[in-house]
Amino acid sequence: MKPKSSRPEAKGPSQRQLRVGEEIRHALAEVLLRTEFRDPALARAHLTISEVRMSPDLRHALVFITRLGNQDVRPLLPALSRVAPFLRAQLAPKLGLRITPDLKFSADDALDEATRINKLLHRPEVARDLGPETGDKTTGE
Repeated sequence: MKPKSSRPEAKGPSQRQLRVGEEIRHALAEVLLRTEFRDPALARAHLTISEVRMSPDLRHALVFITRLGNQDVRPLLPALSRVAPFLRAQLAPKLGLRITPDLKFSADDALDEATRINKLLHRPEVARDLGPETGDKTTGE
């Protein structure tokens, strides 16, 4: 018999959450591509939706967004929040869900974090600590 833990088990998103998140990502990307916004901040912005995370009840969607050209997306977050009700209304007929989720936008820092970790791993002191047996396989060292 397995002893009960005082900590709740951490569960990942359900299959339905993942599927609905992907559906919203595709539909929202299409809406952003085809819609011309009056807001000058969004008028010329080239945005990429990297991920959509759904709440367990599918009523809230956290949309991770980046800007093409490695530009900071944070100045656009207030403008995206202002157009969120419009975007939600555009998504409703495309999704076919009983309730169209509320959209909340967040900057996606995953690429920046990966770049930072890559730079750390390639520092001379880290390479020295790793030793020659773990040399770079792409250069044959």
